[in-house]
Amino acid sequence: MTVTEQGHLEILSDARVALRLMRDLDVAGRLTEDALDRTVGALHDFMAVAAGSGARRTIALATAAVREATNGAEFIDALRARAGLEVHVISGDEEARLAFSGAVNGLPIEHGTLIDIGGGSLEVAHFRNRRVQHSWTLPLGALRLTDRFLAGDPPRASEIAALQEHVTRMLREAGVPALLDDERLVGTGGTIRNLAKMHRATVMYPIPRLHGYTIGRKSLRDLVQRIAGRPLSRRMTLPGMSTDRADSIAGGALAVQAALEALGAPDLTVSGQGLREGVVYEELIDAMPATAEVRRASVDAIARRFSTWDEERARRRTAIALALWDEMRPNGDETREVLEHATTILDIGRSVDYYRRWEHAAEIIVSADLHGFSHRAIAMMAALIVRAGNRRPGLDLYSSLIDGRDRRNIGRGAVLLALADEVERRIPLGAPVSVQLSRAGAGVVLLLPVPHDWAPVELANRFQRVFGRELVVEPSDTVPPRGAMSLR
Repeated sequence: MTVTEQGHLEILSDARVALRLMRDLDVAGRLTEDALDRTVGALHDFMAVAAGSGARRTIALATAAVREATNGAEFIDALRARAGLEVHVISGDEEARLAFSGAVNGLPIEHGTLIDIGGGSLEVAHFRNRRVQHSWTLPLGALRLTDRFLAGDPPRASEIAALQEHVTRMLREAGVPALLDDERLVGTGGTIRNLAKMHRATVMYPIPRLHGYTIGRKSLRDLVQRIAGRPLSRRMTLPGMSTDRADSIAGGALAVQAALEALGAPDLTVSGQGLREGVVYEELIDAMPATAEVRRASVDAIARRFSTWDEERARRRTAIALALWDEMRPNGDETREVLEHATTILDIGRSVDYYRRWEHAAEIIVSADLHGFSHRAIAMMAALIVRAGNRRPGLDLYSSLIDGRDRRNIGRGAVLLALADEVERRIPLGAPVSVQLSRAGAGVVLLLPVPHDWAPVELANRFQRVFGRELVVEPSDTVPPRGAMSLR
């Protein structure tokens, strides 16, 4: 992993192995020789991937299983000797803090509680203004709970009730507070991401990424019932189920549901990032940035991956579109920011095909690793770009995330994006960019620094349809008139 100058996390390469060390603790609480062999093999493979990606520094951390093992120090010494890597055993508080840093940095959430469920422990972090207020680590991991409570296949109702009562009681005794009205519940870790993957497999949904995916309370309850109500052989066939979690996900899922209900959360927002990303953020970034900064850095980082993106054109187009938006004053501050990012990133679609650049840009946006955006905001951005390029596109693809009011604001923003794009590409690079908008009775006059009459009939018709005003375009001198919007 690396971080751009603007603070966007870039994944260079990835490798995962399910070690499941919690199940390797013997009756004396010692990690076995087999666990050591598997861990050494995983470390060698991870170091090979890191070297192949050009990594200059490697950080290895151990969590609950090694933390609790009676031979934990001996295990770490053996890893150092056989793998040639220093592995640091972190405390539960450190684990919760790092999970928070990784999970929340890329989400548009200011206040709430993070839960991170692993194999052996559950980390909880309560945060306000994107800063941890208190953290807890509890012995409520998916493997631990499954092995302790769920003997039946499928689990019996009494086993399920005992597990969830245990989780609720431990959260209460630890003093984990219920959510306030302005707080959200965020979840990370393999179990939670697998739950999101399984839920998404059952619905029509426009965004393939799990990061930022939200599961409502009832949907989570129904999903957990499907998981816990099936024997292992049938559970493995559920859509989206990761086969290496099928035997432990019931315990983890029941714990997640119990935590959600104990904290009074209406839903769970899933983070695709966690402890690993938290380590990188804390190593390379001084403090967690504001969500608006995260969004801008993310859009900038993704745009720069494409050779068809031109920073000057993007900046000019954005300035024109926002100036037009501010002059027309439609409702929707959120849509204004969506318009800003859409005008910035639009040209990435040209890298696939110029004539379908609008559709391709939207497809890239919904698939890209945009951080700091809700899925609704990503859907609005993609829909706005698609509509800008096609006056009557079908937006049913995004209907699960945007409502009627969003569609109206998207329609207004799309016209201004299309207009800004047409204006910007008629002005030579390096030339002054100035536009002047004035109201004339029931119409709007747009003065442009173009040396010829330009009559965008189709755009004028769309403008009148969404704003209820006639649009007239007139040429102006290349020197910006007094009172004009001078965009350089």
